[in-house]
Amino acid sequence: MPARHHKGRGAVSDREGRFAARPVEFDAGEAHERSLRAPDTQLRAMRSRRIIATNASPDVPFDRSINPYQGCEHGCVYCYARPSHSYLDLSPGLDFETRIFYKPDAAARLAEEWEKASYVCKPITIGANTDPYQPAERTTRVTRELLELFVAHSHPVSIITKGTLITRDLDLLAELARRRLCSVAISLPTMKRDLKRLMEPRVPSADARLKSMEQLAAAGIPVSVLVAPVIPALNDDEIEQVLGAAANAGAREAAYIFLRLPHEVKDIFTEWLQLHFPERAARVMGLVREASGGKDYDNSFGIRQTGRGPYADMLGKRFRAACRRHGLETGRRETTLDCSRFDPPGQKQLGLF
Repeated sequence: MPARHHKGRGAVSDREGRFAARPVEFDAGEAHERSLRAPDTQLRAMRSRRIIATNASPDVPFDRSINPYQGCEHGCVYCYARPSHSYLDLSPGLDFETRIFYKPDAAARLAEEWEKASYVCKPITIGANTDPYQPAERTTRVTRELLELFVAHSHPVSIITKGTLITRDLDLLAELARRRLCSVAISLPTMKRDLKRLMEPRVPSADARLKSMEQLAAAGIPVSVLVAPVIPALNDDEIEQVLGAAANAGAREAAYIFLRLPHEVKDIFTEWLQLHFPERAARVMGLVREASGGKDYDNSFGIRQTGRGPYADMLGKRFRAACRRHGLETGRRETTLDCSRFDPPGQKQLGLF
Protein backbone atom coordinates (compact mmCIF):
# COMPACT_ATOMS: atom_id res chain seq x y z
CA MET A 1 0.00 0.00 0.00
CA PRO A 2 1.39 3.45 -0.90
CA ALA A 3 2.56 5.55 2.05
CA ARG A 4 -0.23 7.81 3.28
CA HIS A 5 -1.15 9.37 6.59
CA HIS A 6 -4.34 8.03 8.17
CA LYS A 7 -5.81 10.10 10.99
CA GLY A 8 -5.31 8.33 14.30
CA ARG A 9 -2.71 5.91 12.94
CA GLY A 10 1.06 5.97 13.22
CA ALA A 11 2.35 3.74 10.43
CA VAL A 12 1.78 5.09 6.92
CA SER A 13 1.59 1.71 5.11
CA ASP A 14 0.86 -1.96 5.69
CA ARG A 15 4.26 -3.19 4.53
CA GLU A 16 4.71 -6.92 4.96
CA GLY A 17 6.66 -8.63 7.70
CA ARG A 18 9.98 -10.33 7.15
CA PHE A 19 8.45 -13.83 7.26
CA ALA A 20 5.81 -13.27 4.57
CA ALA A 21 6.06 -16.31 2.29
CA ARG A 22 3.60 -15.23 -0.39
CA PRO A 23 3.58 -11.46 -0.90
CA VAL A 24 0.22 -10.08 -2.02
CA GLU A 25 0.39 -7.85 -5.07
CA PHE A 26 -2.17 -5.25 -6.16
CA ASP A 27 -2.45 -3.31 -9.37
CA ALA A 28 -1.98 0.46 -9.21
CA GLY A 29 -5.71 1.24 -9.06
CA GLU A 30 -6.46 -1.21 -6.26
CA ALA A 31 -3.39 -0.13 -4.29
CA HIS A 32 -4.52 3.50 -4.48
CA GLU A 33 -8.04 2.58 -3.34
CA ARG A 34 -6.63 0.64 -0.37
CA SER A 35 -4.42 3.58 0.59
CA LEU A 36 -7.48 5.85 0.86
CA ARG A 37 -9.41 3.45 3.08
CA ALA A 38 -9.22 4.26 6.79
CA PRO A 39 -8.07 1.08 8.59
CA ASP A 40 -10.46 -0.03 11.33
CA THR A 41 -9.55 -1.76 14.58
CA GLN A 42 -10.26 -5.46 15.05
CA LEU A 43 -10.01 -7.04 18.51
CA ARG A 44 -9.57 -10.80 18.79
CA ALA A 45 -9.01 -13.25 21.62
CA MET A 46 -5.72 -15.14 21.76
CA ARG A 47 -5.27 -18.19 23.96
CA SER A 48 -2.02 -18.58 25.86
CA ARG A 49 -0.13 -21.71 26.75
CA ARG A 50 2.17 -19.75 29.08
CA ILE A 51 1.85 -16.15 30.21
CA ILE A 52 5.25 -15.26 31.75
CA ALA A 53 7.96 -14.32 29.27
CA THR A 54 11.60 -14.34 30.37
CA ASN A 55 14.71 -12.60 29.13
CA ALA A 56 18.40 -12.65 30.01
CA SER A 57 19.26 -9.19 28.70
CA PRO A 58 21.85 -7.44 30.90
CA ASP A 59 20.52 -3.98 29.95
CA VAL A 60 16.87 -4.65 30.88
CA PRO A 61 16.04 -4.11 34.58
CA PHE A 62 13.74 -7.15 34.82
CA ASP A 63 13.82 -10.75 33.64
CA ARG A 64 10.11 -11.64 33.79
CA SER A 65 7.24 -9.94 32.02
CA ILE A 66 3.61 -10.33 31.00
CA ASN A 67 2.01 -8.82 27.92
CA PRO A 68 -1.80 -8.95 28.07
CA TYR A 69 -1.98 -7.82 24.43
CA GLN A 70 -0.22 -8.43 21.14
CA GLY A 71 -0.40 -5.38 18.90
CA CYS A 72 -1.16 -1.92 20.23
CA GLU A 73 -3.78 0.60 19.14
CA HIS A 74 -1.72 3.48 20.48
CA GLY A 75 0.07 3.34 17.12
CA CYS A 76 3.49 4.66 18.20
CA VAL A 77 5.45 4.63 14.96
CA TYR A 78 8.74 3.94 16.72
CA CYS A 79 7.50 0.93 18.74
CA TYR A 80 10.14 -1.81 18.90
CA ALA A 81 7.38 -4.40 19.46
CA ARG A 82 6.04 -4.02 15.92
CA PRO A 83 8.11 -6.93 14.50
CA SER A 84 6.20 -9.35 16.76
CA HIS A 85 3.24 -9.13 14.35
CA SER A 86 5.41 -10.68 11.65
CA TYR A 87 5.21 -14.00 13.53
CA LEU A 88 1.43 -13.89 12.95
CA ASP A 89 1.96 -13.23 9.22
CA LEU A 90 0.55 -9.74 9.72
CA SER A 91 2.03 -6.37 8.86
CA PRO A 92 4.20 -4.72 11.54
CA GLY A 93 2.86 -1.48 10.05
CA LEU A 94 -0.86 -0.77 10.11
CA ASP A 95 -1.84 -4.30 11.14
CA PHE A 96 0.13 -3.94 14.37
CA GLU A 97 -2.08 -1.05 15.47
CA THR A 98 -5.38 -2.28 13.99
CA ARG A 99 -5.29 -6.07 14.54
CA ILE A 100 -5.18 -6.31 18.32
CA PHE A 101 -5.06 -9.63 20.17
CA TYR A 102 -5.95 -9.92 23.86
CA LYS A 103 -5.41 -12.81 26.25
CA PRO A 104 -8.64 -13.51 28.17
CA ASP A 105 -7.06 -16.43 30.03
CA ALA A 106 -4.03 -14.46 31.21
CA ALA A 107 -4.98 -14.53 34.90
CA ALA A 108 -5.75 -18.26 34.80
CA ARG A 109 -2.40 -19.03 33.15
CA LEU A 110 -0.60 -16.87 35.72
CA ALA A 111 -2.26 -18.67 38.63
CA GLU A 112 -1.13 -21.99 37.11
CA GLU A 113 2.47 -20.75 37.00
CA TRP A 114 2.32 -19.62 40.61
CA GLU A 115 0.89 -22.96 41.76
CA LYS A 116 3.98 -24.86 40.60
CA ALA A 117 6.21 -26.04 43.43
CA SER A 118 9.26 -24.92 41.44
CA TYR A 119 8.06 -21.31 41.10
CA VAL A 120 10.36 -18.72 42.69
CA CYS A 121 8.85 -15.30 43.36
CA LYS A 122 10.55 -12.40 41.55
CA PRO A 123 9.03 -9.08 40.37
CA ILE A 124 7.07 -9.30 37.11
CA THR A 125 6.78 -6.38 34.69
CA ILE A 126 3.51 -5.81 32.83
CA GLY A 127 3.74 -3.84 29.58
CA ALA A 128 7.33 -4.40 28.50
CA ASN A 129 6.27 -5.07 24.91
CA THR A 130 2.80 -3.63 24.26
CA ASP A 131 0.79 -1.27 26.45
CA PRO A 132 -1.40 -2.95 29.11
CA TYR A 133 -3.63 0.15 29.22
CA GLN A 134 -4.33 0.61 25.53
CA PRO A 135 -7.98 1.32 24.54
CA ALA A 136 -9.03 -2.36 24.45
CA GLU A 137 -8.41 -2.65 28.20
CA ARG A 138 -11.58 -0.63 28.87
CA THR A 139 -13.68 -3.59 27.75
CA THR A 140 -11.44 -6.67 28.14
CA ARG A 141 -10.14 -5.76 31.64
CA VAL A 142 -7.32 -8.30 31.24
CA THR A 143 -4.79 -6.09 33.05
CA ARG A 144 -7.15 -5.44 35.94
CA GLU A 145 -7.81 -9.18 36.35
CA LEU A 146 -4.05 -9.73 36.53
CA LEU A 147 -3.65 -7.01 39.15
CA GLU A 148 -6.43 -8.53 41.24
CA LEU A 149 -4.40 -11.73 41.28
CA PHE A 150 -1.24 -9.86 42.28
CA VAL A 151 -3.14 -8.30 45.20
CA ALA A 152 -4.74 -11.58 46.27
CA HIS A 153 -1.39 -13.36 46.45
CA SER A 154 0.91 -10.47 47.41
CA HIS A 155 3.17 -10.81 44.39
CA PRO A 156 5.40 -7.85 43.35
CA VAL A 157 4.67 -6.19 39.99
CA SER A 158 5.91 -3.26 37.93
CA ILE A 159 3.91 -1.57 35.18
CA ILE A 160 5.05 0.36 32.10
CA THR A 161 2.40 2.37 30.27
CA LYS A 162 1.45 5.48 28.32
CA GLY A 163 -2.23 4.98 29.10
CA THR A 164 -4.13 7.16 31.55
CA LEU A 165 -6.61 4.30 32.06
CA ILE A 166 -4.19 3.13 34.75
CA THR A 167 -5.92 5.50 37.19
CA ARG A 168 -8.98 3.24 37.01
CA ASP A 169 -6.95 0.71 39.00
CA LEU A 170 -5.77 3.07 41.72
CA ASP A 171 -7.50 0.94 44.35
CA LEU A 172 -5.46 -2.15 43.48
CA LEU A 173 -2.20 -0.31 42.88
CA ALA A 174 -2.47 1.62 46.15
CA GLU A 175 -2.97 -1.63 48.08
CA LEU A 176 0.04 -3.19 46.36
CA ALA A 177 2.14 -0.08 47.07
CA ARG A 178 1.13 -0.18 50.74
CA ARG A 179 2.77 -3.62 50.90
CA ARG A 180 5.83 -2.50 48.86
CA LEU A 181 4.69 -4.64 45.93
CA CYS A 182 4.44 -2.30 42.95
CA SER A 183 5.95 0.53 40.93
CA VAL A 184 4.72 2.34 37.81
CA ALA A 185 6.68 3.87 34.93
CA ILE A 186 4.92 6.37 32.67
CA SER A 187 6.43 6.79 29.20
CA LEU A 188 6.58 10.42 28.08
CA PRO A 189 8.85 11.18 25.09
CA THR A 190 7.47 14.57 24.07
CA MET A 191 5.49 17.56 25.29
CA LYS A 192 4.91 18.81 21.73
CA ARG A 193 1.26 18.29 20.82
CA ASP A 194 1.74 18.25 17.05
CA LEU A 195 4.61 15.76 17.26
CA LYS A 196 2.63 13.50 19.63
CA ARG A 197 -0.34 13.40 17.25
CA LEU A 198 1.85 12.15 14.42
CA MET A 199 4.25 9.97 16.40
CA GLU A 200 1.93 8.30 18.94
CA PRO A 201 -1.54 9.18 17.64
CA ARG A 202 -3.84 7.33 20.07
CA VAL A 203 -1.81 7.94 23.21
CA PRO A 204 -3.24 10.41 25.78
CA SER A 205 -1.72 13.88 25.79
CA ALA A 206 1.36 14.78 27.81
CA ASP A 207 -0.81 16.82 30.20
CA ALA A 208 -3.09 13.82 30.76
CA ARG A 209 -0.14 11.55 31.50
CA LEU A 210 1.31 14.05 33.94
CA LYS A 211 -2.07 14.24 35.66
CA SER A 212 -2.02 10.44 35.99
CA MET A 213 1.44 10.67 37.57
CA GLU A 214 0.06 13.13 40.12
CA GLN A 215 -2.82 10.81 41.00
CA LEU A 216 -0.57 7.78 41.32
CA ALA A 217 1.96 9.64 43.47
CA ALA A 218 -0.81 11.06 45.68
CA ALA A 219 -2.02 7.48 46.29
CA GLY A 220 1.45 6.50 47.52
CA ILE A 221 2.43 4.56 44.39
CA PRO A 222 6.12 4.88 43.37
CA VAL A 223 6.17 6.56 39.95
CA SER A 224 8.98 6.99 37.46
CA VAL A 225 9.15 8.67 34.05
CA LEU A 226 10.55 6.96 30.98
CA VAL A 227 11.78 9.40 28.32
CA ALA A 228 11.53 6.97 25.45
CA PRO A 229 12.49 7.05 22.79
CA VAL A 230 14.87 9.97 22.43
CA ILE A 231 14.89 10.74 18.70
CA PRO A 232 17.62 12.96 17.25
CA ALA A 233 16.41 16.29 15.83
CA LEU A 234 12.79 15.52 16.77
CA ASN A 235 12.46 15.39 20.56
CA ASP A 236 16.06 15.38 21.84
CA ASP A 237 15.66 19.04 22.80
CA GLU A 238 12.93 18.13 25.34
CA ILE A 239 14.83 15.97 27.82
CA GLU A 240 15.10 18.67 30.48
CA GLN A 241 11.50 19.85 30.01
CA VAL A 242 10.03 16.36 30.31
CA LEU A 243 12.08 15.51 33.40
CA GLY A 244 11.13 18.78 35.09
CA ALA A 245 7.42 18.30 34.40
CA ALA A 246 7.52 14.69 35.61
CA ALA A 247 9.33 15.64 38.82
CA ASN A 248 6.71 18.30 39.49
CA ALA A 249 4.03 15.66 38.97
CA GLY A 250 5.52 13.41 41.63
CA ALA A 251 7.91 11.13 39.74
CA ARG A 252 10.74 9.76 41.89
CA GLU A 253 12.90 8.13 39.23
CA ALA A 254 13.73 8.53 35.55
CA ALA A 255 15.23 6.60 32.66
CA TYR A 256 15.65 7.16 28.94
CA ILE A 257 16.04 4.98 25.86
CA PHE A 258 17.57 5.99 22.55
CA LEU A 259 15.53 5.29 19.40
CA ARG A 260 15.63 1.59 18.52
CA LEU A 261 14.99 0.41 14.95
CA PRO A 262 15.03 -3.41 14.94
CA HIS A 263 13.91 -5.43 11.91
CA GLU A 264 10.90 -3.85 10.13
CA VAL A 265 10.77 -0.84 12.47
CA LYS A 266 13.59 0.81 10.51
CA ASP A 267 11.59 0.95 7.27
CA ILE A 268 8.33 1.83 9.04
CA PHE A 269 10.00 4.71 10.87
CA THR A 270 11.97 6.07 7.91
CA GLU A 271 8.87 5.88 5.70
CA TRP A 272 6.95 7.90 8.32
CA LEU A 273 9.85 10.31 8.68
CA GLN A 274 10.06 10.99 4.94
CA LEU A 275 6.31 11.66 4.78
CA HIS A 276 6.01 13.97 7.78
CA PHE A 277 9.49 15.51 8.18
CA PRO A 278 11.21 15.30 4.77
CA GLU A 279 13.37 18.33 5.49
CA ARG A 280 14.76 16.71 8.65
CA ALA A 281 14.90 13.06 7.62
CA ALA A 282 18.57 13.05 6.58
CA ARG A 283 19.61 14.84 9.78
CA VAL A 284 17.63 12.46 12.01
CA MET A 285 19.02 9.31 10.41
CA GLY A 286 22.52 10.74 10.24
CA LEU A 287 22.56 11.22 14.02
CA VAL A 288 20.98 7.79 14.55
CA ARG A 289 23.82 6.19 12.57
CA GLU A 290 26.40 8.27 14.40
CA ALA A 291 25.11 6.84 17.68
CA SER A 292 24.91 3.31 16.25
CA GLY A 293 28.40 2.80 14.87
CA GLY A 294 27.42 3.78 11.34
CA LYS A 295 24.41 1.45 11.24
CA ASP A 296 20.69 2.19 11.42
CA TYR A 297 20.53 0.10 14.58
CA ASP A 298 23.08 -1.56 16.83
CA ASN A 299 21.46 -4.25 18.97
CA SER A 300 24.55 -4.91 21.08
CA PHE A 301 23.96 -5.13 24.83
CA GLY A 302 25.05 -1.94 26.56
CA ILE A 303 24.60 0.08 23.36
CA ARG A 304 21.09 -0.50 22.04
CA GLN A 305 19.43 1.43 24.89
CA THR A 306 21.66 4.53 24.88
CA GLY A 307 23.77 4.53 21.71
CA ARG A 308 27.48 5.40 21.66
CA GLY A 309 29.80 8.13 20.48
CA PRO A 310 29.91 11.91 21.11
CA TYR A 311 26.24 12.62 20.37
CA ALA A 312 24.98 9.74 22.53
CA ASP A 313 27.38 10.71 25.32
CA MET A 314 26.03 14.25 25.23
CA LEU A 315 22.45 12.97 25.62
CA GLY A 316 23.48 10.89 28.63
CA LYS A 317 25.21 13.83 30.31
CA ARG A 318 22.20 16.08 29.76
CA PHE A 319 19.86 13.43 31.16
CA ARG A 320 21.94 12.84 34.29
CA ALA A 321 22.40 16.56 34.91
CA ALA A 322 18.66 17.18 34.61
CA CYS A 323 17.90 14.30 36.97
CA ARG A 324 20.24 15.77 39.58
CA ARG A 325 18.66 19.18 39.13
CA HIS A 326 15.15 17.84 39.68
CA GLY A 327 15.97 15.30 42.38
CA LEU A 328 15.18 12.25 40.25
CA GLU A 329 16.90 8.95 40.95
CA THR A 330 18.17 6.73 38.14
CA GLY A 331 18.27 3.36 39.92
CA ARG A 332 16.21 0.20 39.42
CA ARG A 333 13.14 0.22 41.64
CA GLU A 334 12.33 -3.44 40.94
CA THR A 335 15.08 -4.41 43.38
CA THR A 336 13.20 -2.70 46.24
CA LEU A 337 9.96 -4.65 45.83
CA ASP A 338 9.17 -7.18 48.53
CA CYS A 339 9.17 -10.83 47.40
CA SER A 340 8.81 -12.26 50.91
CA ARG A 341 5.03 -11.74 51.11
CA PHE A 342 4.11 -14.03 48.19
CA ASP A 343 1.26 -16.42 49.07
CA PRO A 344 1.04 -19.08 46.30
CA PRO A 345 -2.44 -20.06 45.07
CA GLY A 346 -3.73 -23.28 46.61
CA GLN A 347 -1.19 -23.31 49.43
CA LYS A 348 -3.73 -22.88 52.23
CA GLN A 349 -6.13 -25.37 50.72
CA LEU A 350 -3.44 -28.01 50.32
CA GLY A 351 -2.46 -27.52 53.96
CA LEU A 352 -5.88 -28.83 55.06
CA PHE A 353 -5.13 -32.38 53.89
